[in-house]
Amino acid sequence: MVANMRRTGQQMLVTLGLSLVFIYVVICALLYAVQERLLFYPEVLPPRYTFNFSTRFNEVTLPAEGATLHALHFTVDEPKGVVLYLHGNAGSVRTWGLVASDFVAHNYDVLIPDYRGYGKSTGTLTGERMLQDDAAIMYSYLLQRYPEQQIVVYGRSLGTGLAVALAATHDPKLLILETPYVSLQALATAQFPWVPGFLFKYPFRTDRLIGAVKSPVVLFHGTNDDVIPYAASEQLLPLIRSHHKLVTIEGGGHNNLRDFPAYQHHLAQLFND
Repeated sequence: MVANMRRTGQQMLVTLGLSLVFIYVVICALLYAVQERLLFYPEVLPPRYTFNFSTRFNEVTLPAEGATLHALHFTVDEPKGVVLYLHGNAGSVRTWGLVASDFVAHNYDVLIPDYRGYGKSTGTLTGERMLQDDAAIMYSYLLQRYPEQQIVVYGRSLGTGLAVALAATHDPKLLILETPYVSLQALATAQFPWVPGFLFKYPFRTDRLIGAVKSPVVLFHGTNDDVIPYAASEQLLPLIRSHHKLVTIEGGGHNNLRDFPAYQHHLAQLFND
């Protein structure tokens, strides 16, 4: 009888263990399947949507594998260069286009693309490499129109990983990173520490790529950033081998750095040297 009870107890433990493993696998599979919904928050625009900006611009469409990429190209008379602005994970160029005025004011053209599924860009995102390839298409578009030493690559939040990947394989005049992360995988692991790293389709290992950047690097980060902590920029600094500096915006959050005079002051210095 005792032996039967032991066997029953062992069977129950095995059943419980297998059930927990099954539940764990199912949850991991669900997270893998829906991680685009957790990471990307696009605003989709109708093809005939009309943009309204005070700065002169053209709409640009470029073919990509399985998609058509859309961007806004803001222009000025006799530009000193051009900024490739890779935006964050939400919205579209309908609102991101407003940042163009920060650079146009210093006589720079600006190209702001939307990622696949954002704005008027078609297609569906399925992995990090796809985003990198699409960013490279935008960079090639600029190379056909500007000398490379007139191109500034600017990454904002999500876009910082793409900006670093571009600068690591090209030679732009300058790389600017606003609210950068060490890696998206590290941010995801902090939220889901029990999920294996290989399940993340968008690891964006900035820490592994930034050492290959030869261009000067400038980082902007606010001390009150509650999305990507200020410490992330501090951790990136020793990994950068080219000339670099960190511009600390005291009291700055994740989405409001351009509202601070210190940000605008340093931006003016960068674009008027």
